Amino acid sequence: MHGQHIPRVKLKIGESWGRSVRRDLARVRSARQVIGAQAELYVDANGAYTRKQAVRVGGELAELGVSWFEEPVSSDDLTGLRLVRDALVCDVTAGEYGYDLPYFARMIAAGAVDCLQIDATRCGGLTEFLRAAALAQAHGLEVSTHCAPHAHAAAAASLPNLRHMEWFHDHVRIEDMLFDGALDPTGGTIHPTTGLGHGLTLRAEEALEFRVA
Repeated sequence: MHGQHIPRVKLKIGESWGRSVRRDLARVRSARQVIGAQAELYVDANGAYTRKQAVRVGGELAELGVSWFEEPVSSDDLTGLRLVRDALVCDVTAGEYGYDLPYFARMIAAGAVDCLQIDATRCGGLTEFLRAAALAQAHGLEVSTHCAPHAHAAAAASLPNLRHMEWFHDHVRIEDMLFDGALDPTGGTIHPTTGLGHGLTLRAEEALEFRVA
């Protein structure tokens, strides 16, 4: 599928915890070839690299047009995130493991990220999700949601500082199978405009075969 059909793609790297940088970069090059020059390319290292490794890798990623470098070092290493952020052209992001408002406050105060990730399924629900987003906005930061797209969609649509949502096929497979109101991400945009709450309605008859006595 060509880049004009995929606005942005994220690739996992760092699976061997920093020991296979060549393989990581080779995979990023392959991804760029597949998606074309126009699509945005993001990478997620899951905190695998040391600080200096992350800076070296990030420099090569920039040459491949990578604009989003997620958790280049551990999200607990706020000083390291800031050092990497200051050294690189691409945006450095983290926050998906945030579990309360002070977590996000510390990350923001450290100047650790260019975009704050927030996951309502971890941070205390939609109320804390909205508070974290407001805190980010007060400091001039955009936010991105992580995981569980349908749990976030309606609340995320209300945010003035939302950059984008992550869309995991494995996270939405059940919704597509068993619920009316599942959103369609074709073209890179969703429109959560119908229904109450998350907008999903269970198709009970189709779910019966999965029922456990």
